[in-house]
Amino acid sequence: MDNIFVMSRVGDCQVIELDKHSRPNGNITVVEDCITVPFDIRRIYYLYDVPGGEERGGHAHRVLYQLIVAASGSFDVILDDGRERRIVSLNRPYYGLLIRPGIWRELNNFSSGAVSLVLASELYDENDYIREYSDFLKEKEIPLSNV
Repeated sequence: MDNIFVMSRVGDCQVIELDKHSRPNGNITVVEDCITVPFDIRRIYYLYDVPGGEERGGHAHRVLYQLIVAASGSFDVILDDGRERRIVSLNRPYYGLLIRPGIWRELNNFSSGAVSLVLASELYDENDYIREYSDFLKEKEIPLSNV
C-alpha cells in the first residue's frame, strides 16, 4: 500500500480558512486548485436533503484528497486513522476541511438545510474506496487487536 495512505494521521487533516470577500450585497469565497488546496480539483459534488439522524461517508480513500465545506448549515465530520479519532464541526462556508488519503471519514449531525460541498482530487473510481472498516485497518497495517 502507498506510504502516504499507511502513514497518514488524523493530525494531517486540517481546517483551512478560505478567502472570504465581503461586500454590502453579499459575500464570495473562491477556491482555486493548487493555490487554495494542495491538489488539482478533478470533481465537485454536494450532499443535501440529508434526513435527520442519517450519516454519510463511512469510507476511506486510497489516493483521493478532499476539501469538505459546509456551504450551508452545519454538520460534523468524524476523522479516524485507525489509532485516533477526531470530530470536526463545519458550520461556515469560508472554512474547509482538508482530508488526505488513508483517513476514514463519516459525516453526521446535519442541520436542517445543510449542504456539504466536496472538492475532490480525482474522478470517481470505485476501486479507490474502502467501504469496510476492517479492510481499512488491514490496509493501514493496524492489527485488529490494537483497536
